[in-house]
Amino acid sequence: MNKLLMAAIAATALLGAPAFAGDAAAGKTKSKTCAACHGPDGNSGSPAFPKIAGQHYDYLVKALKRYKSGERKNAIMSPQAANLSRRDIEDLAAYFSQQKGLVTKY
Repeated sequence: MNKLLMAAIAATALLGAPAFAGDAAAGKTKSKTCAACHGPDGNSGSPAFPKIAGQHYDYLVKALKRYKSGERKNAIMSPQAANLSRRDIEDLAAYFSQQKGLVTKY
């Protein structure tokens, strides 16, 4: 039994863990508020707001958690992140990380 368990763990390690834990479909639904500044797919049309489409999942999760905790301060983002649950953050990060980032000249 121990050999079987060890083989399963080794196979999982070789295959790798999923790139993200969030649900991109749920993130799309939850992203309506984000669209006002970042655009519906995370490609902001304004140089005043960063493009978040195609950003790494882990980066987006960390950034949102830091806005939520107050570790990272921004007058717009801090209140937006304040009421996000861990699941909301993961879902939003999954959605935006899967979007194609577009290069725009302002």
